[in-house]
Amino acid sequence: MDYLYAFLVGGGICVIGQILIDKTKLTSARILVLFVVLGCILGGLGIYQPLVNFAGAGATVPLPGFGNTLAKGVIEEVDRCGLLGVLTGGLKASAAGITSAIVFAFLAALIFNPKEK
Repeated sequence: MDYLYAFLVGGGICVIGQILIDKTKLTSARILVLFVVLGCILGGLGIYQPLVNFAGAGATVPLPGFGNTLAKGVIEEVDRCGLLGVLTGGLKASAAGITSAIVFAFLAALIFNPKEK
């Protein structure tokens, strides 16, 4: 059942994104930023964590999950270091994801030959 819940929640987030692309004049970049900011707000308010507990990777892998990770990192770092945690907490919490995205993008650039449209 965990796989089904992850699929439904992750798919639902993707469906919302596709509806926003199709029915609004928002660009893809603005929708991505909207998802990260929404995940950060919901994570900061503690609303996103029950969804993560329910759906697992279905809620943590999409972009709202990245925003939730940033918010959780900031909250933990502020509790530990004070106001300086606002600047360092998000990056500490998401460093592994950011680093892997950079490394895999670099490897993809080495392997494939990009073409301009």
